[in-house]
Parts: sequence; C-alpha cells; structure tokens
Amino acid sequence: MTGPLLLGVRHHGPGSARAVRAALDAASPPAVLIEGPPEGDALLALAADEQMRPPVALLAHAVDDPGRAAFWPLAEFSPEWVAIRWALGRGVPVRFIDLPAVHSLAPAEAETAADPDPGPAGDPDPDPDSDSDSGSEPGGVRIDPIAVLAETAGYDDPERWWEDVIEHRGSVPGSGTCSAVDDADPRAPFAALGEAMTALREMYGHGGHDRDLVREAHMRIQLRAAVKEFGDGVAVVCGAWHVPALAEKTTLAADKALLKGLPKVKAEMTWVPWTHRRLARHSGYGAGIDSPGWYGHLFGAPDRPVERWMTKVARLLRDEDRMVSSAHVIEAVRLADTLAAMRGRPLAGLTETTDAIRAVMCDGSDVPLDLIRDRLIVGDVLGEVPDAAPAVPLQRDLSRLQRSLRLKPEALERELELDLRKETDAAKSRLLHRLRLLSIGWGEPVTGRGSTGTFRESWRLRWEPELFVRVAEAGVWGTTVLSAATAKAENKAVSATALADVTALAEHCLLAELTDALPVVMRALADRAALDADVGHLAQALPALARALRYGDVRSTDTAALGEVAAGLAERICVGLPPACTGLDADGAAEMRSHLDAVHSAIGLLPEARELGERWGSVLHRLADRDTVPGVIRGRAARLLLDDGRLEEDEAARLMALALSPGTPPAEAAAWIEGFVGGASGGGMLLVHDERLLGLVDAWLTGVRADAFTDVLPLLRRTFSAYEPGVRRTLGELVGRGPAAGGHAHQESGVPGFGAGLDEERADAVLPVLQLLLGIDDNDLAGVVR
Repeated sequence: MTGPLLLGVRHHGPGSARAVRAALDAASPPAVLIEGPPEGDALLALAADEQMRPPVALLAHAVDDPGRAAFWPLAEFSPEWVAIRWALGRGVPVRFIDLPAVHSLAPAEAETAADPDPGPAGDPDPDPDSDSDSGSEPGGVRIDPIAVLAETAGYDDPERWWEDVIEHRGSVPGSGTCSAVDDADPRAPFAALGEAMTALREMYGHGGHDRDLVREAHMRIQLRAAVKEFGDGVAVVCGAWHVPALAEKTTLAADKALLKGLPKVKAEMTWVPWTHRRLARHSGYGAGIDSPGWYGHLFGAPDRPVERWMTKVARLLRDEDRMVSSAHVIEAVRLADTLAAMRGRPLAGLTETTDAIRAVMCDGSDVPLDLIRDRLIVGDVLGEVPDAAPAVPLQRDLSRLQRSLRLKPEALERELELDLRKETDAAKSRLLHRLRLLSIGWGEPVTGRGSTGTFRESWRLRWEPELFVRVAEAGVWGTTVLSAATAKAENKAVSATALADVTALAEHCLLAELTDALPVVMRALADRAALDADVGHLAQALPALARALRYGDVRSTDTAALGEVAAGLAERICVGLPPACTGLDADGAAEMRSHLDAVHSAIGLLPEARELGERWGSVLHRLADRDTVPGVIRGRAARLLLDDGRLEEDEAARLMALALSPGTPPAEAAAWIEGFVGGASGGGMLLVHDERLLGLVDAWLTGVRADAFTDVLPLLRRTFSAYEPGVRRTLGELVGRGPAAGGHAHQESGVPGFGAGLDEERADAVLPVLQLLLGIDDNDLAGVVR
C-alpha cells in the first residue's frame, strides 16, 4: 500500500459501513482517523462500554452559551461508528481529525442572524441538504454529487442508485452494478468512488463554502501528523466529498495559513442518546437520511433482508389488530421480488417492499403505511450512553430522579396518568412541572381520558435529543432540578411586567412545589395587582390564581396569602366589570365575554365562593339588564345566571323576548343569541328541552328582514355549528313540527315529539334491570324509587 487508505463514505449508510469494516479487516491499518471533532478523542473509549447503545451523538456546546451547540450523530450502521468499534476492539489508535468544536461553535464575523448555524454537526458530504458539504456550480448553484453520478448511470432517482450500487452490495450475488469496482478487493469500491468525486470536484470546485476549505486543511494537518507517527498505512474514514481534498498535495504552511485567526470559544463535549427519528432528513438534520429504520434493518439482518422486513411489518400490523397472516408475508415477498426484477434492480429496495406491503397487507390503502413509516421505516429507537459519560451537574441530578421515579426517557410518544394521592406519582408531577418551568419540554399536560378531578393529571411524554441542550442551558440556574427551577421562578417573578404572567407563575410554583420561590412570587404578585387597574388584565389573572388555590389544597400547600390576593382581585373585578363592558366594539365584546366565562368559573373555586358568589350574581344581573352592554355579553350573563339557578326560566324567557323584539337591530339580537346559547356550553340542549326559548328564537329568525339576514347569517352559523350533530338534527325536527301551543304547552297539552305526561307502566319496566345492576332486593329498590 502506498499512502494512507482513504475510505470515502456517505454518513449513515449501511453499505458504506459494511464496506468500511471489510476494508479495515483487509488492510489492518496501524491507526484509524475519523471525520469528527478532536475534543471527542477523550470520549472514544466509552464507545466500547457495554452500556453504550447507538444511536448516540457527540454533543458539543459553548460553555458561556450552552444554547450554541452542535451534534455529531452516529448510528449502528454509520461507517464512522463501525470504524470506531473496529479500532477499539483491536487496540488500534483512533482519533478525530475534523475542525475542533472550539472553532466550529464560535460565531464567525460574517455570521448573520438568519444563518446562525455554529458548525457542521455531522453534515453528510455528498448530500444535497448539507449546508457545508454539497457542491455548487460556478455562480453558487448547489449541486448534488450523488444525483450527478446517478444521472450518469441512467438513474432518475439518486436514492435508488445509491441503494443498488452501495447499500445492496453483497446482499445478493452480482448486486454491484458499477463495473469499475472489483468485489474481490474490499478497497476497490472506495478507489472508484474517490475517482468519481475527484472528477466532480474538478468540474464543480470546492462547493463554494470557505468552511469546507478550513475543515479540509485541518484534516490534512492531522493526517500528516498521523502518518509521521504511525506510517503511511493509516486509514481515514471521512465523507466521500472530502477524499480528493485529503489526497491533494499541499504544504503544511499553506494549510496552517487557512487556520490562522479562527474565532474560538471554550467548549465542552459529551455523549448523548440519539434517535432514529432525529436521523431522518425530514427532522431538519442536514445529513439526514429518508429511512433510518430501514437502513438499520439492512445493516443488522444476517440474511434474507426482505423476508425479515416483511415479518416485522406483519408483526406491527397484527399488534394494531389488523388481519395479517403468514400467507400475506409470503405473497408480499414474492411481489416485492417480482417488482425488483421488472425494474431491473439487484434486490427489492424500500420502494418495492413498500409497494408490495400497500397492495398485499394494506388493501391498497396508505393509512396503515403511515404507521409503518413512523414505527419501522423511520423508527423510534432511542440510544443509551454509559453513566461514566461527562454531564453537567443538572443532567446528573435529572438522570438520578428519572431512575428513582422509574420515569425512563423514551423516543416514542406516550401518555402518563398520575394519581396525586400517591407519593411517587406526586413526585413525578413535581419533576415534570419543574422541567417545564426550566423550558425542558419533556412532558406536556393533556386532558386525561379518566377522572378530571384535581387528584388526576395526564401528561404526554416524549424525549428528544435536543433536550440535552436545554438541560445544559438550564444549568446556569442551579446544579439540581429543584434549585434551578426555584432560581428561575424567582428571576421570572422579578422581571415579569404583566399581572397574568405573575399569576401563571404562582400557579406553576404551586404545581411544582417550589416553596422557596413562593414568597418572592407572592410579593411580585401583590405589587403588580395593586398597580394594575385594567379589568381585562385582572380577569386574565384571576383564573390562574383560582386553579393555584385548588391545586394547593390537593398538594397540602399553604395558600393563605394567595387566597387574599385572589379575593382582592375578585372584588375589584366585581366593581370594575360593568363600566368596562360598555362602549365595546365586536372584537372587544368577544374578548370580554371570554373574560366573563373565566371569572365566573374562577369565583366558584375560591374559598370565599359563597360571599363572592352573591356579589358576582348581582354583577351578572346588572350586565343582563343594561342596554348599553353589547348583546353577546348580556346574553352570556343571562345564561350564566340561568345555569346557576339565579334566574327563573320565565325571567330568562322575558329577557330573550326583549333582546329579540322588533326594535332590536338584527345584528345585536344575533349577538345576544350567540351569548346565550352559543359555544360548547350546552345551549343546544337548552333549546331542545325548553321550547319556549326555541319558539322565541324561531319566531325572531323568521321575522328577520331579507336585507338584514345576510348580515346575521355568519353569526348564527357560528353559533349553531358548535352544536353536536344530534342536537342540530333534533332542533331541526322540533322546528319542522311547528311551535308549541302556548308558553306552557309541554306541561298541559303536550309538546310535539313529547308525551303529555309520565307513562308509569313504561317507567316501571326498567326497575328489574336497575335492581340487577345495583344488586339490591325489592325493599331496597322501593327505597331507591321512593
């Protein structure tokens, strides 16, 4: 061998990984050099740890700005990972030779806010989506080297060409389609690919990116040092696009001149788990691939990859209760092989297998294919790193809490139901709320399927690799989750300017049980509440305080001070709301109506609900009777009073009749209807069961002038479209049968569609079933009925 062994690869390619392993076995180099940040050299030994399970990534971040970070992901089928494991398994020195992270993370002088990318982060060399490694035509038009080679070979799909020539090589006899490659020599494919890339770079230049020139200069310097230390036989695993630059004859002085004056920052590096989903191109990762799950399968399958893939698909579909048998698997394999033969491919690829699955297992539907793409073609594998890997103190504390609470990070999204009466579940809730305050979005609260009481919480969990960066950023607040969340809560309380922000923070502190931060938050809350005279701001702030008081009771937290502030806000809202509701335009009235609903719900949760409720009821009466208040607010106030039993049905009918009288403008009357029966508040069922109100609405609607009808139609459509389909259908049937005869028709002569009275014989028919369900005897049943 003359000169270093340059193994040009495509990042995350299983065919390249297999070829690299074969070439290293054949050459047995004295050292292996890999494209990657040299700061990772100290971490390479961890790749041999039994706890290390790819996909993983090297994470580098600036010490003074943890948000400025870059990842270098590695999967089991990444050529770089295979080379690292090969070298560690044989005791061969292995090093990274790319530009150090201290330079790639430093902001360049020409960097703009629109392009803040700090470094390569493992961009693929011949990939068109790479910011740093794809070529460009003279004049700056970017080209895709693989697409050029595929077009030269007569392919219209670059991915299909790469699969046929590289990924399927060795899977079946004669799978290689490039005549320049001699399968007897494992190094021959790299020589042929290097020649092709050399021709491309002669045609298209260096790609138009100065950063590539700097990176390649640094790699040449490291290569010279390795050759001087270990001899010419060293092996280099790098992106194929860089091979011509590393083979180029340059002087050491020229390369050092390119590196002179580079900006520099202090950086730290560690291993972090990665996911197949984040390897996917659609995730925004420049070096991404379309199908990491499929590539992982190709690399790991010992034989018959198509048959094994179809078996995986069948197992997934059966787990989803779809009828898939072994006959489906056999037929799908046959169809995939037939399609490959018809298309002139050496082996059925992802396109052929997907077409066969759609036709045989999915009955021609793309709906099940979405599940297959998500779970298998992309996949949700999450890697693992050893405990010995470096980590910021906050990350170590978080990992300790995750283990003690048995709350394992997972790439697959899942829902978690918590019962806050259980200490372990309460601790999980506190952890998730503290992480949310630290902007570490591992979990999001959702509406649970079970109980909606205050003792229940539901979360949607999903761990993303980027959260490790968020943890590093949050490390500036403290070394533990508790101390960091407390410090950040205190800082937010001092810097907050809006009252609603402070009340939301108080609620969050109670949920996260940040007792040390509460005094600071409460002082800020009292100060903001005393200075803010805007009724809208007060109305926005009160619901969060009411929820906080309720959750405080659940978590046995002292909320006396919070209760005093909430009661004061409620009193000020009761005084200021009626004047604030006059003279509003349509948008202002709609916003105030939402405040009205929120305050109404909040007052019912306060400890002084009885006393405040009476005061609030009088406020609603004033709003419902005042003509200067917009119709949507008057209608909503009347509805809230009716629901609370503070308004008789006859009085509600009177208010509706006044609002819908001929003297009221149609738009104002329609707004009153929207406030009274609109939204998802059960207004439709109110009209179904009270035909007096339905008759009033019907009579008003039929009396609207033709020229005004088009003006009120959008408002009415918005009101009634919120009803369930069954409610709308019932209302239509009732209106179609005609109005009831008189205001109390359903009590006296009967309402069309309803019986005139109770049919006791039919009612008694349910008693035996009721007795069976409750498990009671005749005497007990008589007591229940009575």
